[in-house]
Amino acid sequence: MKSVHITNYYHKNSGGISTSFNNLLAAAERHQRLVRLIVPGETEAVEEVNEFAKIYYVPAKYSPVFDKRYRLILPWQYMVKDSLIRKIMVEEMPDMVEVTDKYTLSMMGAMIRLGKFKQLGRPMLVHFSAERMDDNIGSFLSGGNSGKWFARRVIGNYTLPTFDFHIANSVYTAEEFYNAYQKTENKNRSNWFFNLCWRLFKAARVPVEERIHVCPRGVNAEVFRADRRSETVKKEMRARAQIPADSRVLLYAGRISPEKNIGLLVEMMKILAADEAKDFRLLIAGAGPEEAWLKEQTAKHFPGKIILLGHLDKETLADYYANADVFVHPNPREPFGIAPLEAMVSGVPTLAPNSGGILSYATNENAWLARPTGAEFASAVREIIENPGETARRTENAIKTALENTREKSTDNLFATYDKMYQDFQRHKHISTDVNITKGFILVP
Repeated sequence: MKSVHITNYYHKNSGGISTSFNNLLAAAERHQRLVRLIVPGETEAVEEVNEFAKIYYVPAKYSPVFDKRYRLILPWQYMVKDSLIRKIMVEEMPDMVEVTDKYTLSMMGAMIRLGKFKQLGRPMLVHFSAERMDDNIGSFLSGGNSGKWFARRVIGNYTLPTFDFHIANSVYTAEEFYNAYQKTENKNRSNWFFNLCWRLFKAARVPVEERIHVCPRGVNAEVFRADRRSETVKKEMRARAQIPADSRVLLYAGRISPEKNIGLLVEMMKILAADEAKDFRLLIAGAGPEEAWLKEQTAKHFPGKIILLGHLDKETLADYYANADVFVHPNPREPFGIAPLEAMVSGVPTLAPNSGGILSYATNENAWLARPTGAEFASAVREIIENPGETARRTENAIKTALENTREKSTDNLFATYDKMYQDFQRHKHISTDVNITKGFILVP
């Protein structure tokens, strides 16, 4: 089975989604499966990753909103008949098309389903959910009930019916699908309009529960390892950050953006910076739209206590994980969280909120889970530092857990899921593609 995957969220050397796609491309060779990835780029280019995997770069401009470091493929770049993306798709003729995006790329599923890509025939359509729409809207636009209402209408009336199958990276992410279509979760919606949308988009007459799958991501345990801990790296890390040799080093790795709840790091450091007995420093590996704000807060409240390192290459980041005293992850709505898993396999005590997709693998037996407040996080940091016996126990458990969630096991599971879905698609193809059957669709009476 040949698959084409398309996403806007791809930076070759950074980001959880990029890491997942890189793992998939590497696994293509191991499984000898044809995998194609279409992503935005500065110029048109084709990269042969290995004998079985290829990346197509489509020229795209930087996003005008949110995180402006990312380029965006816009709808008219695949809607137009002679577009580059259409040419790529027709040349490849995939058996499966997977879209990892709920926004500018999402119409591809509807267009193929409605016969606007006739040259492709009818490949299986998969939507991969790497994050929740309600969380994104809450972080960037409008939180509360209005944001949740809007997200559920989009997911329930549009996203769910326009793809044959949906994959989520965690149970937490998958919950958005169920919340969007279950009548008990949407008491005030128009069921007439809901059913109309499912008929309009020719939704498959297959139970929604059979079309939703959860495939957790995996960690690269060959690069991220506990045996990278060394006194030499510890000294180099402190020298690069220009902090005292006896500092307690906290580390955060990820985007510096609103959806990551960066403000929690500031609130935590306000408390830890007042500690006269210990010198706590927070190193941040990453970049994003809130860098300027974070620098302002650091200068205002605790000069020199938060150090921004920018993007680190994978080898350097792996060294920093293994030689930090505590890894801190602030996002209570993390879809999955590859960075905490990388930290755990690196043998660094990992602190995170007690919610979100991280609970797919993190517990109070292998990590420190706390309510996302500055006081609770500061207290947990002190507990980690002051209780070495318990810290060693949980850290050992963390390594074992992470080794059960490697990228090899993750991609094996993902390919097996694709195969199962494709078998189901072939078996139910007549009720997934027959226009006359979908005309009478009623999901909610």
